[in-house]
Amino acid sequence: MILEMKVPSPGESIKEVEIATWLVADGDYVEKDQAIAEVDSDKATLELPAEESGIITLKAEEGDAVAVGAVVCLIDTGAKKPEGDTQKEAKKEEKETPKTETSTHTEASKTPEPKTYATGTASPAAKKILAEKGMDAKSVSGTGKDGRVTKDDAVQAVPSMGTPTGGSRGTSRSKMSMLRRKVAERLVEVKNTTAMLTTFNEVDMSPIFALRNEYKETFKSKHGVGLGFMSFFTLAVVRALKMYPSVNSMIDEKEMITYDFCDISIAVSGPKGLMVPVIRNAENLSFRGVESEVKRLALRARDGQITVDEMTGGTFTITNGGVFGSMLSTPIINPPQSAILGMHNIVERPVAVQGKVEIRPIMFVALSYDHRLIDGKESVGFLVAIKEALENPTELLMDNDVKKALEL
Repeated sequence: MILEMKVPSPGESIKEVEIATWLVADGDYVEKDQAIAEVDSDKATLELPAEESGIITLKAEEGDAVAVGAVVCLIDTGAKKPEGDTQKEAKKEEKETPKTETSTHTEASKTPEPKTYATGTASPAAKKILAEKGMDAKSVSGTGKDGRVTKDDAVQAVPSMGTPTGGSRGTSRSKMSMLRRKVAERLVEVKNTTAMLTTFNEVDMSPIFALRNEYKETFKSKHGVGLGFMSFFTLAVVRALKMYPSVNSMIDEKEMITYDFCDISIAVSGPKGLMVPVIRNAENLSFRGVESEVKRLALRARDGQITVDEMTGGTFTITNGGVFGSMLSTPIINPPQSAILGMHNIVERPVAVQGKVEIRPIMFVALSYDHRLIDGKESVGFLVAIKEALENPTELLMDNDVKKALEL
């Protein structure tokens, strides 16, 4: 029996996927539920498992865009599993067959043609073209008789730029994945369709450093996850969103939709590019809950197991360029959201504290927002609210009971 395997639907809005990688070869025997291909949609990379066991026949090539529901391979379920790998070994031996004495002799017998007075000289037409390019005929390899530089040689010759160093000037070309192409389209769309502005502030991270140093070991031993910065930032964002609900909104044609829940998207770098999994109802999570969810989603994104549903529907985004050493940036809004918070690296800087200069761990933070929905007063107030919560977490995020907040 021949089974037709069709592309399943990764999500309601996805009509087409791209064959990123075939994990099996045409004619291979595959087992049921074995991953046979990786397919890219405009939101995620998913594995395609074999529906039955049998001999597979591929009907699409890597890089092909195929519609959801289209047949990408056939599986002969009546075929028996071959014994051993005799066919593969035979093919391998063919590829590794040494050259014959005849071919070796032929290669060895090739000798470079002797140079003559014409070698490196240019024809009249070639001289004119090279003169227009500002090139010397000696810098061009001639393909004409006796090494003469022909008109075609001159036309194809590329003048050197700058001081010649003898280094490699090679290039490579590779196709962008569907996910990266879609991200690129959306980023350009945001720049062209929103009135995006960015406001900045700085945060003294000393109070958070102190809390983490005191409780991180106990927190990890009890909950199995580390007490990182993301839980502090996520809960600070939740607090600020409640204070400034317009930041937790989006535009739908002529209407403004404001959410009474906080689905926080966390931008992470995955093997296929930028991914933005969502922490649902972050307003109901504790420090432990946020850290556990961040770890779970980050691992799924890293392993390529993240689903479209897990990256859809956020109301606000946090991105952390600081993990790569970024001091300051202007993050781009994740549509259809209206704002995004950028975290950056933490650097010890001299700051004025009650009239004295002290060295404190400082992080610059950035809020990019859509000015069509969010006014300057609200954007600045929102970022100040985050700063206040991070610089006074015991009172504003933990209700003056650290152990209860950390569930210790």
